[in-house]
Amino acid sequence: MTTFAAARTADPQGAPSTRDGRVRVAVIGGGQNCEHEVSLASAAAVAGALDPAAYDVVRLTIDGDGGWRDGEGRLVGLGGAVEVLETCAVALPIVHGPRGEDGTLAALCELAGVPYVGSGVGAGALAMDKWATKLVADSLGIGTAPGRVLTAATAASCTWSGPVVVKPVAAGSSRGVTLVRAPEQLGDALTEALALDDRILVEDLIEGREIDVAVLGGVHGDRLVSPALEVLVDGPFDFDAKYGGGAEFMIPAPLSDIDRRALEEAALAMYDALGCDGVARVDFFLTDDGLVLNEVNTMPGFTEQSQVPKMFAAAGLPYAALLDRLVRDVLVT
Repeated sequence: MTTFAAARTADPQGAPSTRDGRVRVAVIGGGQNCEHEVSLASAAAVAGALDPAAYDVVRLTIDGDGGWRDGEGRLVGLGGAVEVLETCAVALPIVHGPRGEDGTLAALCELAGVPYVGSGVGAGALAMDKWATKLVADSLGIGTAPGRVLTAATAASCTWSGPVVVKPVAAGSSRGVTLVRAPEQLGDALTEALALDDRILVEDLIEGREIDVAVLGGVHGDRLVSPALEVLVDGPFDFDAKYGGGAEFMIPAPLSDIDRRALEEAALAMYDALGCDGVARVDFFLTDDGLVLNEVNTMPGFTEQSQVPKMFAAAGLPYAALLDRLVRDVLVT
């Protein structure tokens, strides 16, 4: 693990650039999933924060129906989008959720031969699959909530056994996630989750503090760990709380040295075991019995007010510098 004082931004010598010396960067936003609007906001923020003196930013947007648009809003199709990508030195796939964060866009960039920011195909697919992530955590000795996987064919076998959280296996932004505290709520929760995914998780409710830790991979294999962030919210940290202003973030989270080290070590272990690259946010519950992994996000929310940028800014790496580091590290690998 590297400290922030020792962090170094790589020099992209020899990287493809425009005639005026700027590096041409494609920022991909939107997406064909339930996180479309969130991804649009993240991509717009990223595109606006990249230094125009250093970067020639090219926008690509994926519509909700899967169509691709260029920076002028014109439909160009997948073939046209690839042609644009091939003119760029690096791509930033700022698309949360399925058909984006799950390795789909990483695969497209690899097939097009375009370097990209973020985790590769395998890490994106594993981390997006919450059940697979739980299995990885269990193999590392990191606690997870007891739970089971259900499908439309097996959901009827789910009976009330106490408070649970129902969620899609592969979705984000808390879409389709329901805290079920009464038996009569269970059926609707299962139906809502199954509307977004053909596999769902039913997990025992974990009561504890919600603590996030971000990990930033470096060009030489070093990893920076952000200060821990605590989510302060009255009720569940659901979609409305995340994007409606109902939650506050405390950075750094007030933690004992023992808890802080345990969270950092668990975040690094998950980052490495999943094979992540770039930045990832690892979410935990901190209970009286220790930490419990919630999930891993390989393309977390990325506006300046999102958790990860706030976490690194608190450690002296502001938003624009974080983006610059992510891009430049890709260009020298």
